[in-house]
Amino acid sequence: MLVDSHCHLDFPELAADLPGVLTKMRENDVGAALCVSVTLEDFPKVLALAEQHDHLYASVGVHPDYPDLREPTAAELVELARHPKVVAIGETGLDYYRLTGDLEWQRERFRIHIRAAREARKPLIIHTRSASDDTLRLMREEGAEQAGGVMHCFTESWAVAEGALALGFYISFSGIVTFKNAKELKDVARRVPLDRLLVETDSPYLAPVPYRGKTNQPAWVKHVAEEVALLQDRSFAEIADRTTANFYKLFNINR
Repeated sequence: MLVDSHCHLDFPELAADLPGVLTKMRENDVGAALCVSVTLEDFPKVLALAEQHDHLYASVGVHPDYPDLREPTAAELVELARHPKVVAIGETGLDYYRLTGDLEWQRERFRIHIRAAREARKPLIIHTRSASDDTLRLMREEGAEQAGGVMHCFTESWAVAEGALALGFYISFSGIVTFKNAKELKDVARRVPLDRLLVETDSPYLAPVPYRGKTNQPAWVKHVAEEVALLQDRSFAEIADRTTANFYKLFNINR
């Protein structure tokens, strides 16, 4: 069995055919998925999916790409995370790729999420793009290791991976690792310890080869796992079993 550790089933590209998406998950032996929140306004839709389906779980958080939203408080995130199907805080983090100018608001939002995760005792789902130095710095300053979590859709260097691993975080690979030009990322995937490894789709984005350019879906996480198995010179079954076990361990879910 496989688990998609990060997807967005509430996004319209997938919500329009949710029964079909869930059917394809079953057909491809993807037994669970984590539906990740990106705004508080859409969080109720994410939570509803988790409430309606035993094999779906939810997170609560506000993505760093959205500058003009009401900022969550740590207390608000902690309260929302009390729901038994909410297993993580995020996705949160820093993104200096799409936004420019004074991004102190983004850093403060990230700090709030780390503090909430520590208080709620729920792991963090961290997004970082063109901001790895500040991401790791804030993680250290705010004691993110006390909450733990995952660096989702990892695309950074091995040095960044080492920094996250030193804080007790997991590293999750998406369909990007299957792209032919992702040579540095493939090298990172070879080196991540088996007990800190996760796989994801980040669907509806970043479809893996052989579906690159199409709308992604959780069923296709198997192609990510196949690539990681090839890179680590392990069997697909071993990668599937270990990433699934890692998912349930990290997010404290009883199987």
